Amino acid sequence: MIATQLFGRTGHQSTRALFGAASLGRVTQDEADRTLEVLLAHGVNHIDTAASYGDAELRIGPWMREHRKNFFLATKTEKRTYQEAKEELHRSLERMKVDSVDLWQMHVLVKPEEWEIAMGAGGALEAFIEAREQKLVRFLGVTGHGMMTPNIHFHSLERFDFDSVLLPYNFVLMQDPEYKSSFDRLLAVCQERNVAVQTIKTICRCPWGDRVPTRATWYEPLEDQDAIDHAVHWALGNPQVFINTVGDIHVLPKVLDAASRFETRPADETMLNDVEIYDIASLFTE
Repeated sequence: MIATQLFGRTGHQSTRALFGAASLGRVTQDEADRTLEVLLAHGVNHIDTAASYGDAELRIGPWMREHRKNFFLATKTEKRTYQEAKEELHRSLERMKVDSVDLWQMHVLVKPEEWEIAMGAGGALEAFIEAREQKLVRFLGVTGHGMMTPNIHFHSLERFDFDSVLLPYNFVLMQDPEYKSSFDRLLAVCQERNVAVQTIKTICRCPWGDRVPTRATWYEPLEDQDAIDHAVHWALGNPQVFINTVGDIHVLPKVLDAASRFETRPADETMLNDVEIYDIASLFTE
């Protein structure tokens, strides 16, 4: 079973490996239901999905009739205006067959022009605050991809007291001095305010480049169990973070297996050796 800890200030003891439901975006309901059995077998109790994840919310809907009480349920919107965000939340609730979600997040909020719209008058933030007041959502968060994400999240937390953040985190990314500095600064603020920190791209090997993808992920994932163990254990070695699992249901069991066996963070020597053996490269250039 995967260890749990408090998800920030929410009071929920979430498994440190959260189910990244992007993996359900292009699967059948039968495949999704088999994935649910894998999650339950590992004790996973936190689902992170998004309106933009294909059919993921639709696939989760049938689970909720029996298992709503078993999961902390989170979704996201990429809409930046009040009205668009409000309408999308109601669609998400309908698709997942629930009356409310535990966490609603502004998704991929990294472009300055979109940030200004979302955080300004008539922006998505107004819909977020209203939804919390109406008890359609309990907590509010923000997510992002790319090298500028820690800095953008820092400004978002200055603008509003979000309950969670989500951003990339792995060994290779943290070898970049600028990213490490901004990530550590954000982490310090989150620790001070008890903001939950979710991380993504744990087992990223490299971009697909010109190759035809063989997995549902938008990056090439590590496949070897030892390499996945090292990557997952390295991320979980930071006691402040949660990892969101891989966006492919066929690689998912390996990640959950690794998380269930976490004890200590591998040495840097081990990680550097994996970088060389598996030719691991950063997914982001900016």
